[in-house]
Amino acid sequence: MIDDQTIEAVFRGRLGGFVLDTAFTLPAHGLTALFGPSGCGKTSVLRCIAGLTRIADGLCRVGGDTWQDKTTFRPPHMRPIGYVFQEASLFPHLSVRRNLTYGAPHKSTAAGVKPAVGFEETVDLLGIGHLLDRAPAKLSGGERQRVAIGRALLSDPRLLLMDEPLSALDAETKEEILPFLERLHARLAVPILYVSHAISEVERLADHLVLMNEGKVLAAGRLGDLQSDPRLPLALSRDASVSLDATVEGHDSTYGLLELSVRGGRFLVPAPAGCSGEMRRLSIKAGDVSLSLQPSSGSTILNILPCRILSHTRRGEHEVVAVLGLGSDGMGAHLLARMTRRSWTMLHLGDGQPLFAQVKSVALR
Repeated sequence: MIDDQTIEAVFRGRLGGFVLDTAFTLPAHGLTALFGPSGCGKTSVLRCIAGLTRIADGLCRVGGDTWQDKTTFRPPHMRPIGYVFQEASLFPHLSVRRNLTYGAPHKSTAAGVKPAVGFEETVDLLGIGHLLDRAPAKLSGGERQRVAIGRALLSDPRLLLMDEPLSALDAETKEEILPFLERLHARLAVPILYVSHAISEVERLADHLVLMNEGKVLAAGRLGDLQSDPRLPLALSRDASVSLDATVEGHDSTYGLLELSVRGGRFLVPAPAGCSGEMRRLSIKAGDVSLSLQPSSGSTILNILPCRILSHTRRGEHEVVAVLGLGSDGMGAHLLARMTRRSWTMLHLGDGQPLFAQVKSVALR
């Protein structure tokens, strides 16, 4: 039975001197990042899904609609996708307004079918209302890329493909455009496949992750699950961290602390007040989590949470990475803690042991 809530992709074959051997099934909602080092095949997978690259041994099925299998190959112009490339590639002779509406499906409007996202909503989401009458030559790099994203959205896609849309921008411009990508993610129902080799973008934006290397899929699943899996390279990297989706519970105006709940625990984070029930993304580095057998009463650390050690892995000769489950039963959200092998041995730590995670720093994305 075909699941109309998933994106299924299988591509196996040779592209010049590169061998692609990938297969994954993803939820047809939220933002999924295709992540891995440069040259691992991320863009090739995206081009196969778009139909821009054809591999004979391929399957692509989106929401129950088959775009490619052994007997079918739907050409790119017949696939309901929006594609955002690394470079904005706007039409230089058209205004921003006309660039935005260039690929809009006028036939849907004529038939009385309302598109998933309208012109005014797109302009508002991307903050480009003041740019509509400008020529592309008069735009900054970040503005051009926002217009390119808007043009892709206004093609009324069932799937939005984004191929390293920030890679051509400087660090300051990336920080300018990331909040607009977060707004798109939060407010639109269109699923997004987002290619990146920048883990900071993945941690900030992604719900799901396809981890790739050398043309193969190492793993696919929820971002936090893959980040905290010690069998995968993310958990053992020097900058290993776990992303948690948290709910705003309250705010301490006296000390400027936002109270956020996750499965199995609560965090206090220096931040302005938010509306109760709002979702926020937390990022917690493995190196910022220490372990204690008893809750400390004389510490500057605000976040000390009961947890259990679910598993541990050696990192090199002298370090240990532990996977923690929050809550006294360990059934809550997962964290990583990195420590010396000496500390692990001196405290007689082991799998299943209840203790306390002391979180020295929490990044609010």
